[in-house]
Amino acid sequence: MSDIPPTWSHKRLDELGFVGRGRSRHRPRHHPSLYDGPYPFIQTAEITASDLYITEYTQTYSELGLAQSKMWEKNTLCIVNAGVNTGDSAILGFQACFPDSVIAFKPTPSEADVRFVKYYLDTIKPQIRQITMGATQDNLSVAKLLSFEIPTPPLPTQRKIAAVLSAYDALVENNTRRIAVLEEMARLLYQEWFVRFRFPGHEDVAMVDSELGPVPEGWETQKLGSLVDIQKGQKARTQYEEPTGDSIPYLLIEGLKTGNYIYTDDSRVPIAQRDDTIMVMDGASSALVFIGAVGAVGSTLAYFRSQDQLRMSPYLLYLFLQYHYKTISANNRGSAIPHANKDFIKGMGVTLPPESLNRRFHDLISSVYSQIHSLKQSISVLHRTRDLLLPRLVSGQVDVSELEIDVS
Repeated sequence: MSDIPPTWSHKRLDELGFVGRGRSRHRPRHHPSLYDGPYPFIQTAEITASDLYITEYTQTYSELGLAQSKMWEKNTLCIVNAGVNTGDSAILGFQACFPDSVIAFKPTPSEADVRFVKYYLDTIKPQIRQITMGATQDNLSVAKLLSFEIPTPPLPTQRKIAAVLSAYDALVENNTRRIAVLEEMARLLYQEWFVRFRFPGHEDVAMVDSELGPVPEGWETQKLGSLVDIQKGQKARTQYEEPTGDSIPYLLIEGLKTGNYIYTDDSRVPIAQRDDTIMVMDGASSALVFIGAVGAVGSTLAYFRSQDQLRMSPYLLYLFLQYHYKTISANNRGSAIPHANKDFIKGMGVTLPPESLNRRFHDLISSVYSQIHSLKQSISVLHRTRDLLLPRLVSGQVDVSELEIDVS
């Protein structure tokens, strides 16, 4: 048992509040009558995608769905108890139902701050996953979770620790919202200029027929394959958790989604530049695209690079592929494991504007993505700083009990 400050004590989770499992009794689980009602239904993906609070949901329960489940209160801690994301947790920002693949913790107000408990569980996630490894699927039972004893300070100290750490998460959430707004701006501008053809001066340009339908006079149509270089990634022979020597980020789908990369110094692996579009080529996320990442491209990815940026801005390429995600995904190959169909993608028709309009679009959009890049870097710094503080604070190694900290 680890050393803790004298005012702290070790407590199980059920000594700090109520611990139970989510409920989804109906079989089959996905019967249509259970869904599309007024009651939020949280799934494990929403927990994993949240930093601190769950603020969004994609599914709802009907009255029948609610009857076979349970409505949990706001500020309930949701802990994933099965699958590869076992141990991930987040706090409900609203009342919601969730299935039995989630363990719930509802703190006793006089005993625990739910944020403190969530942050402590983050520090022991590797140990949680270690004890849940099974023959078929990782599974975290309530009994296994209660086998961990939590170093617990007095409630005022819990609140101070939570206030310090949640300040970082609040900044991350704010930057994430700003990124979403900027990305939506870029998508809308692309659709306005290149789908609806309402670009600056469009009132004075006649529409003419083309193989892709009516296009503005002076624009041209090309097959995408004649405009881009596509380079499939490779599996790196060397992989490091931290940068070492000449290593660079090793781009995998998880890192592209979260910004948390591993590293490699394998010179064989193709390297993507900041304005290359990176597409997922294999797996359930095939056809998903990213831009702005620099590093060695993993084997399930490929980079798309504009051959002539004067004809096709790299941001025009990225937004074109993003806009046509559903079409590309619908033409994936493979049934068990989908694969992006490179031949189909290369055969897609693209409408290109005159060089002057392409350059104007590039200048506008590049400033947007420059802001997005800066915000993502800020998020990465905030995450690293919080992660350095986290184990020191929740173990008592850094004492905040005497500090004046606003915990409201």
